[in-house]
Amino acid sequence: MGESSPSQQSVCAQEALDLLNCVTDSTFDQDKCLRLLQSLRNCVQNKKVKKFTLAEQSEGKVDSKIKKDD
Repeated sequence: MGESSPSQQSVCAQEALDLLNCVTDSTFDQDKCLRLLQSLRNCVQNKKVKKFTLAEQSEGKVDSKIKKDD
């Protein structure tokens, strides 16, 4: 029982991902993002999350798509 299951390692991960995707959406909907923020806040309070960390995907690299404006 020493190993953590993926679900234990990704507590509130879906809520965090939904919020991040909301704020990066080109059709930013502030009300929707506020609802997602509240959902994430409820999750971290219920699960007693103290800190988030970013982990690499199972393929060995993080698939991030960053687009800079010049």
